[in-house]
Amino acid sequence: MSIWEVILAFVVVVLMLVALLANVLVLMCFLYSSDIRKQVPGLFILNLTFCNLLMTVSNMPLTLAGIIYKSQPGGDHICHVVGFLETFLTTNSMLSMAALSIDRWIAVVFPLSYHSKMRYRDAALILSYTWLHSVSFPIAAASLSWVGFHHLYASCTLYNKRPEERTQFVIFTGVFHSLSFLLSLVVLCFTYLKVLKVARFHCKRIDVITMQTLVLLVDIHPSVRERCLEEQKRRRQRATKKISTFIGTFVLCFAPYVITRLVELSSVVHINSHWGIISKCLAYSKVVSDPFVYSLLRHQYKKTWKDIINKVLKRSSINSSALTTEPHNRNIAQLNE
Repeated sequence: MSIWEVILAFVVVVLMLVALLANVLVLMCFLYSSDIRKQVPGLFILNLTFCNLLMTVSNMPLTLAGIIYKSQPGGDHICHVVGFLETFLTTNSMLSMAALSIDRWIAVVFPLSYHSKMRYRDAALILSYTWLHSVSFPIAAASLSWVGFHHLYASCTLYNKRPEERTQFVIFTGVFHSLSFLLSLVVLCFTYLKVLKVARFHCKRIDVITMQTLVLLVDIHPSVRERCLEEQKRRRQRATKKISTFIGTFVLCFAPYVITRLVELSSVVHINSHWGIISKCLAYSKVVSDPFVYSLLRHQYKKTWKDIINKVLKRSSINSSALTTEPHNRNIAQLNE
């Protein structure tokens, strides 16, 4: 193995460990908190977490083996199953992010009618569509034998080995990425930009009220006035940072891989194998970032996993104190005898 391959293998191992820990923690929060389970977005986050966990335990280990051994890990049957899962899970996770953006759009732009527009039944219908949409492409690819081990990405994925079917495969790949990556990106941009517009409008209203209040309060201390102005600035930046994170992580993680897959279809451009694996690692990094972007950094999830940790530590401390007091009580009983 070259130094580049060692580095890439190490990166995949780190991504696997962090993704597994973070997504398991999200799943624990969902199972522990009844408040999270009652919320409609929790269904989308649960579906996204399911996709991330399955990607972590199925596709990433085989990519690691492909980097190390530079050949197909396992037999053709295993590779076909993993390639099927890779196409299905990637599409499903993209559509789940789009569903979360639609939920936020309805909640912010139509707050009074949110509970009537986004119910559990509506969320279940959206999830049913994401599953139907996501499974249709890998089924078509598997039926046409367009799934196999691709050396450029060191992983089992969409791959055509027959030159006579190149045109059909190019059309299929273009349609697949248009209806998965591009569609999800358009939905993300549309919904979150609408959310940002509403957030900025509310910030302007709050700023006007704050400035009017500061003008009326002539005797207010300068430090208090300064804190109010700083809070205004943070409030204006908060929504922009969140929306930039949602859209930015999606583009940064998926766009290099999707562009590489499309450029690869051209026989004119030669793609370095190291870049192919790097683009694949960037796509895997979305599995790592999703738990933090959509769940763990939110106040409700932070409170829940802190409660879980405190409960575990408290239980262990109670058990340890019980173990230490039991021999002491036994010794006292023996002395009394």
